[in-house]
Amino acid sequence: MDVLKQIKKKQIAPIYFFYGSESFFLQQLKQQLIEKVAANDEDSLAVYDLEEVPIEAAIGDAETYPFFSERKLVIAENPVFLKAKPDKLTFEHDLLALERYLAAPVDYTVLVIIAPYEKIDERKKISKLLKKHAAVAVCNPIKDNDLKQWVNSIASQLQVTINDEAYEIMEAELSNNLHQLENELQKLALYVGPNGEVTKDIAEELVSHTTTSSALRLVDAVIEKDLHKAIRIFKDLLKMKEEPIAMISLIAFQFRSILRVKLLKQQGYSQFQMQKQLGVHPYVVKIALNRERQFTVDKLERIIIQLADTDATIKSGKMEKEMAFELMLYDLIETA
Repeated sequence: MDVLKQIKKKQIAPIYFFYGSESFFLQQLKQQLIEKVAANDEDSLAVYDLEEVPIEAAIGDAETYPFFSERKLVIAENPVFLKAKPDKLTFEHDLLALERYLAAPVDYTVLVIIAPYEKIDERKKISKLLKKHAAVAVCNPIKDNDLKQWVNSIASQLQVTINDEAYEIMEAELSNNLHQLENELQKLALYVGPNGEVTKDIAEELVSHTTTSSALRLVDAVIEKDLHKAIRIFKDLLKMKEEPIAMISLIAFQFRSILRVKLLKQQGYSQFQMQKQLGVHPYVVKIALNRERQFTVDKLERIIIQLADTDATIKSGKMEKEMAFELMLYDLIETA
């Protein structure tokens, strides 16, 4: 974020080194440099795939004076030589050429090395030199405990606030897709306007729903004993061409998670220990912990049996699947 802010302010370094597995951040940084350095002018931009061409080709271009502008941007992507086990190529990279350039870059070119890898080999001389001479941005996925800070940072730029309940909906829907999360934030900001607040109701209405999060919303409707809401969510899923049997599986996963978390909590497990024991995403444990207090172990076991019975009823053809699913929702709410 610091490097991105500097680029936006046109505080441009002669060399950049971006690496990590989060494509959203890599793409953001790349796009900002294209706008601020090359002014979106193709004549001032050159992009090299280092799986296809040697690094000395990019260096040669960087050292060539620009014809159409005062400064140009040279981007070199996929530097396989930074991996612990480099991919086999039909040519060799002249890393000495890169080393010489890092020591004495020209003032009319901005050189960018982009390594979309989870890890690079930190022990290599070239890795150390890049970190020494370049402006470095490590672009790894956001950790769960940093996601809210990032969302609030984007919301602040958009001049809106996201209340806690609305944030939980966005986290459930989009925590694994930062591209979509930013798009949804922009959509919400347009809806509420400058200095507006995004509430739970607004988020539920406007945020694009995934199948998994819809299963969570169905569980919430069961907890709230709101049959009308549960059936409405079910109908929405049908419009998305989701099969009732697949939905039963997703709901069963949620209730099994709640039961397993409840049992582990009774044994004194911490949230982190639960995540390790169950081998699930931290958010699954977090949501289950928020819901387990609403149920006894007996009720959860009965709900799981009801889900299994409905699954068997549909698969055996004893009842039309949509009717069976709606009856199941009624029974779940009665049990809860």
